[in-house]
Amino acid sequence: MALPVKRKTALIIAGIIVLLAAAGLAATVKGGSMFGKKRAAVGTDIKQTDITDFYYTYDSSVDPPEYQRYRFYTEDGTFFFYHEKREGDHWPLREEDATVKGTLSLSEAEWQEFYSYLEEGYVTKREESIESGNSGPFLFLYWKNDKGTMQVFHFASYEKQKALEAFCIKLKAEQTGHHEGV
Repeated sequence: MALPVKRKTALIIAGIIVLLAAAGLAATVKGGSMFGKKRAAVGTDIKQTDITDFYYTYDSSVDPPEYQRYRFYTEDGTFFFYHEKREGDHWPLREEDATVKGTLSLSEAEWQEFYSYLEEGYVTKREESIESGNSGPFLFLYWKNDKGTMQVFHFASYEKQKALEAFCIKLKAEQTGHHEGV
């Protein structure tokens, strides 16, 4: 018995939708998307020598508010780590609320260790989010040839994120002489 035309049309449309979804998933796995949302992988698309800046910022409006920023960057061929902690009884916390901050020059080995935590992660385009207002961490990677569009960083795993946080705490303690948490 032959299917009615409307049912055949519906089945064909459903098949096309399934194929498009599968193609979109395959493109996403390979680092892109057929719908314009692209991403660049650290280690393949973005090499260690391409990285110019990385920001990790945690900013919470809870009582008491919290703010912690870590930055890794290069300047004139030298590698640096910067940290800043802000404390206060109001939100948003401002630059003048900084209670601890400092900069540390990094060795090649320390820069390599930093890069190892980013490796296999990826960057995507900045987009407005309905989740705005959460405390983060907010992660931004700036790299040569990014053209100012693909800067939102995503770790390859939660373990790599936690390892980078521990590395930042170690570097901060080395710079300040104080040992404390994030």
